[in-house]
This record gives sequence, C-alpha cells and structure tokens, in this order.
Amino acid sequence: MDIEHNSRELFYRSPFGAVTCRTKIRFRLSVAGVGIPNAIRLVYMPDGKGEIRRDMPYVFEVSGHSIYETTVQMPDEAGLIWYYFEIATSSGMIYYGNNKKNLGGKGEMCFEQPHHSFQITIYNDYYKTPDWFKSSIAYQIFPDRFYNGNEDGSFLGDRTDIIKRGWNETPYYKAEQFGGEYKANDFFGGNLEGIIKKLPYLEELGISVIYLNPIFKAYSNHKYDTGSYEEIDSSFGDEKTFRRLCSEAKKRGIRIILDGVFNHTGSDSQYFNKNGTYESVGAYQSKESPYYTWFRFMQWPDVYESWWGMTTLPQVEEQSEEYRKYILSGKDAIIKKWLRAGASGWRLDVVDELPDFFVRELRENVKSVDEDAVIIGEVWEDASNKIAYGERRKYFMGDELDSVMNYPMRDAIINAVMMKIDAQELDDRLMSLKENYPPEAYYSLLNILSSHDVERIMTLMSGAPTRHEVNREYQANFKAEGFALELACERAALAMGLQFTLPGVPCIFYGDEIGLQGYGDPFCRRTFPWDNMNIDDPSGIVNIRHRNMIMLRRMSPAFSVGEFESVYKIGHVYGFVRYTDEECFLIMINCGLNNEHVRVDVGRFGIKRLEGLSENCETQESADGIYNIDLPKIWLKAYRAVRE
Repeated sequence: MDIEHNSRELFYRSPFGAVTCRTKIRFRLSVAGVGIPNAIRLVYMPDGKGEIRRDMPYVFEVSGHSIYETTVQMPDEAGLIWYYFEIATSSGMIYYGNNKKNLGGKGEMCFEQPHHSFQITIYNDYYKTPDWFKSSIAYQIFPDRFYNGNEDGSFLGDRTDIIKRGWNETPYYKAEQFGGEYKANDFFGGNLEGIIKKLPYLEELGISVIYLNPIFKAYSNHKYDTGSYEEIDSSFGDEKTFRRLCSEAKKRGIRIILDGVFNHTGSDSQYFNKNGTYESVGAYQSKESPYYTWFRFMQWPDVYESWWGMTTLPQVEEQSEEYRKYILSGKDAIIKKWLRAGASGWRLDVVDELPDFFVRELRENVKSVDEDAVIIGEVWEDASNKIAYGERRKYFMGDELDSVMNYPMRDAIINAVMMKIDAQELDDRLMSLKENYPPEAYYSLLNILSSHDVERIMTLMSGAPTRHEVNREYQANFKAEGFALELACERAALAMGLQFTLPGVPCIFYGDEIGLQGYGDPFCRRTFPWDNMNIDDPSGIVNIRHRNMIMLRRMSPAFSVGEFESVYKIGHVYGFVRYTDEECFLIMINCGLNNEHVRVDVGRFGIKRLEGLSENCETQESADGIYNIDLPKIWLKAYRAVRE
C-alpha cells in the first residue's frame, strides 16, 4: 500500500504555499496497492467551519501509481484552509493527512481521521510590506547598555531612585541587590546621544535599521512599564535628541524602529498613578480619572488585571475608545506622533495579547502617516496559524502585521548547529515557514539569533546548560573559556552565516557581532564592552563572519528577495540556493564535527561554474551541474553560481 501527497511539490499541489483569495488550487493524490478504490475524496475545511468533501477522479498513471485529482477555488475571504484525503476501499476507510511533526511536505497514511491536516494560508491580494525593509540589515539596541554619550560618563536625568552601576559590572539579578524587592532599577548610563555617537560604527558595520527597545518614560531600566508614551525617558534624552538621532541616522542610510508596549502600562504611570508620582489623576486614584476606562478592575482600586500577574504592569482594556484614540486614531495619537518625529516603524510587544481589531486599527493609522512604515510583531511560534486566547490570529492576511520576530527559524538554526536535529529536519522547519507565510511576510521576517529575552547565541553555542537547568548564580558567573569559547565562536559564526543567507531580514542583537556572552534577562543585557571588544571573540572569527556576511548579503538582491530552494540535506550537511533571474548563489554548511566531502547536483538550475566567495572556497566548473565540495567541520562555503 503506497499513498502519497506532498504539499511542497507542484505535482501534488499547485500553486505552492500561501495564495490569494479566490485562487484555484489543483490537488493530487498518488495511490498504489489498494486495488480500485470505491472513492477518493479531498476533505477541506475553512478554519472554524465544517468539512467539505470533493470527489477526486482518476486522471492518469505514473510508474504503477494511479493519480487522482481535483481543483478547488479558494474562498473570497482571507483565512486558513485545512485539508486531508479519504480513500474508501473494500476493506475500509484509509486517511492521508499531514505528518506527525505537522510541518507540511510529505504526509502520512492512517486508519482514523488524521490528527494533523495540511494548511493553506489565504491572504488578500492587496497585502504589501515595505520593500526597503526586505533589503535591510537590522541591529537591536537595549539603550541603557549600548553607550553613554556623555564625555564624563555622567548619567542623564535627575532621578534619585535608581542604582547607578559601573559600565562593566554584571546587571543585578537578586531581590536583595535592589534592597529586598526586585525592581530592575539598576542603570548603566547608556543613552540616545551614545547611539548618535556610535552611528559611524553602525554605518561601517553595514547596518540600515536600528530597532530600539522601549525609550519612553518609565521607572525600570527596560522601560516595558511605560510611565508616559508622550515623553522620551530623561535617562535617555528628550524628544529633541530623538529627532536628531533619526535625522543623523537617515543621513547614513539608517532607519529607526521603536518598541510599542500597548498591552499594558506601568502602575507607576500618568495613566494608572498607583504611587502618586505623576501630577495626573490616575485610574488607581479615582473612578473619575480620564484613564479609568483604560484598565480592567475587578475590585477597584487594588484588584485589577495585570500582565502575567505582575501588579506593576496593569493590563490595558483595548476596547476602550478613549485608549485607542490616544494611542492609535487621534490626530496626535502616540503612534503618529513618533512616526512624524522620525521613526520608520513599530515593533509590537506581546502582539498576541492585543486583539485583532486593535492591530488592524493600528495598521490603518500607521500606514495613514507613512505607507512605508513597518509593523513587526513579537510572536514566538508560526505566526500564520497562531492561536491566542482561543482565537486564531490573522496577522498575515493583509490587514495587520508586516513581519514578526522569527523565533521558529532561530530555534531551527540553533538546533541544527548544535547537531540536535539533522539537515532534513532543518529543511522541513525552514520550508514550513516558506509554505505557510505569504511572500510579502516571508521576505520581511526579522531573523534573530539573540534578543533581550533569550540567551545570547555565544552562550548557547558553547554548550552551556539552558537557563532552565541552572540557577541565577550560575548564570551570572558563567563565561565560556578555552575550548568551549573556541567552539562557541565557530558555531556562532556558522549560525550567523545561516541567519544572513536565509530569507528574511537579519537582526543583530547589540554585541553579538563581537561575540558578547550572556544568559537570558538580565544577563543578555550586559553593557557593550567598547574598551575591550575582542574579549569574547579573541580569534575574531565571529566579527569577521558578521562583516563578510553583511558584505555578501548587500552584494545581491538574491539574498533579500530571491527564491530559496534546498539542494542538499544529508546528515548534518545542508545546502541551498538563493536566486533571482539575474543572479544565483549556492550556500553549503557543515554543522558536524567531521570534515565532509559531498556531491551536490544543481544541474536543474543550469549552473556551469561555482565561484568561491568565502574562505577556503574554491572555484569549480561542471558541464552537468554536479560538483564535489569539501566542507571542513562547522563551516560555511558561499559560491556565486554562474548559469548558462
């Protein structure tokens, strides 16, 4: 008995991947060894609706396999379609659905209704994301830890309720360090002026987008507890400094993206004002407050909804018209104010905790100010089928997000480089994203290896235990050295090579380009060691690889908007091509600990010569498109592929 459907092969499903509304899709199923079936049916379901069955007539035979086919026009409305197959035989019903990993591609036969169906993403034909962003190289900055622009190293602002730290000290992580209660009010003095002064460094590195963690007035060093959306935090500067940052960055071809925290505010804010810090009448102080409807009180004033139970972060009521007018739709709404001040887009914190209607309204208002502004969401899973609070989210239908932080790709790269998965599974995970995401979103994904919320890539690549396996004391004092450091540098350089050559927008978390180490929050938020930039990368391999990959990516649009196809996936060796009509490149990686000699067939692309672009990368010619390539352990080779 041999049954097959592969959602990634045009023979079985055409066209490939996500499609626009009303597109006609042809489905095929290959069947052998079951005799003459009584019936073969495609079973498909618009998301949240009932099943629809469509008979699949026999059409032809290939190598002893009978091919059954039907064509279905997709709905008028954007959403998801799920499908599987029924094969009715004289011995009973056979089913064919998605594989156990639920990653698409080749499915699996079963004798009961499949647990996993194949997915088709249907999106609106007007969905468009900014072209400038697709070709960008981004750099994420945690402002307090990047650079102090004051010549004397003094702190900005006049706060007396913060703990001033020495630049190279370890961030505090214990309650007793804050006086008994964890307050995240230890500051190191980084500011916007510091970013302005380091713009030449970022320009020389090849950066074209800076994504800033929150910069608005707030009590904490991380600023996710917004005190006022209307002001830049005095620790970082003021609105005039921000405008100058945007202006100076623009002169160097660099755009600024802001972090928008719209699901919650700080309890110590002009809106809630639990501590009485602000002159305003906050929702905590009076039911007559203009901000009272912004929050969800179960028993006013002390029992209210807060983000993950943290009472310092009261959750916002997004249904409040007054709140949405203030943040989104008013003439001088917050999202508009800062776009007009020079920002080129917003990254939305915990976007899965913002309702769809709010994100749609945000997009409408952002695009009304700047059609080219980018909107990036924080989503940790496949954003095309994300369910939050019991509802399927519609991020990529055309009315909400342009991009998300690409955590699924991060996980795939890390697991592949650490040899926890093989090249076949790496390809399955990467292709699942290509299959499920509309192209406009797929080429705009923010490809990350580190962030302010997770371990830095160097720490992970050293083989250190995860933050869930060791205590905070261990994390605070951990530092890869010796062989572990050498291995971390090699693996991090390889991971970063993938980050820059796969589809999406590569984003460097400040310091990753020099191998900065650190566990999760707050250890991933250490200060940038400007006075000793090779401390974690003594061989320079990580920094050199970053610079070489940035040069390679900027060499051709093939790396930003070109097609992506894998050509080799055996053991721990993976190869793929990126190409446009004009140019083609071959990338080969070896995640293993042994040198490999591989035979790669790229004849179908008409490639007659490979020109080496990376270290130890030889030029070869082949009339039939078959090449023999030697790959050292933990290594990447990049070639310009010359076609007929």
